[in-house]
Amino acid sequence: MFLKIFIITRLLAQSIWAAQTVLRFGCSQIVVERLDPLVNPGTNHSPHVHQVTGGNAFSASVASSDVFKIANCTTCSFSEDLSNYWNANLYFKARNGTYKRVPQVPNRGLTGEVGGMTVYYTSPYDGSKVTAFKPGFQMLAGHAEQRVPGGVTQWNAICFRCYNAKNFGGENQAPCSDKTVDSVSLSTKACPGGICTNIRFPTCWDGVNWDSADHLSHVSYPASKASEDNGPCPSTHPVKLPQLMFEVIWDTTSFNDKSLWPTDGSQPFVFSMGDNTGYGQHGDYIFGWKDNVLQKAMEVGCFGASCSALKTQSFSDANKCAVPDEVKEPIDGWISTLPGMSM
Repeated sequence: MFLKIFIITRLLAQSIWAAQTVLRFGCSQIVVERLDPLVNPGTNHSPHVHQVTGGNAFSASVASSDVFKIANCTTCSFSEDLSNYWNANLYFKARNGTYKRVPQVPNRGLTGEVGGMTVYYTSPYDGSKVTAFKPGFQMLAGHAEQRVPGGVTQWNAICFRCYNAKNFGGENQAPCSDKTVDSVSLSTKACPGGICTNIRFPTCWDGVNWDSADHLSHVSYPASKASEDNGPCPSTHPVKLPQLMFEVIWDTTSFNDKSLWPTDGSQPFVFSMGDNTGYGQHGDYIFGWKDNVLQKAMEVGCFGASCSALKTQSFSDANKCAVPDEVKEPIDGWISTLPGMSM
């Protein structure tokens, strides 16, 4: 009897797992500069530097609808994903007060990207349906001005992991969920294998607005539980969305020489908006998938970087996609100040 129950339980678990969609794919950098068409539309320059990935429609101003009709290439491995994903950059501040941008590297198991990030779209563990984003959908995760605990950290939406070895992720971990190794702030010690940042976006939508004035109010995190627990949506935002997550691997290994660190022993890394705590890490998203392909992909139980419902491209092709630099200023090499910042 026990064996029969065990077999039934395993079959049910497998059927639920098979019903869950986990798209996990790489996107190379398309540009690194001070532009932000969500928070500072039409402004050249925005206040701080971002790393941008995805479609080549990215500019100081981006259309509020049908981005995929404007872009004609993408740096993502799914060629029908012309969305834009971007996040603040990490810099190292040396003891002499100069800064150098920390490079970003591909996640383990994903090869060919130039900088960039790993992007995830996942459905709930129980296999329940989600409503994919639509043309014109835009949103933020996190708050650039945050410098203390609170805000989205209550949903484990922003976290860091200090790697002990240079393997750069892909360890079948559940980012932000392991409190013994994950933190909502930057590590105060040197990380031998680099630092991983995870940025989770809201999973609930009001069902009406593709965007809002603050790019936050039309969406919500679950009414209860952390982001990874797929908690129920609040009544104000009843429509369940795919869980969108960025995973960014910062190669800090060349900056681990303690002779370069501050003499007071504090950690030397600072985000491009002048944040040395990590609480201000944030992500931006403009939907740009072609037609209805994302909805189809979320319904067929795809897993990883291949999906029968989607077209893929090699990174030799993806990395040819580019946009011209609109902001002409030094952002790499040793620089005296953070671009756009006085510190």
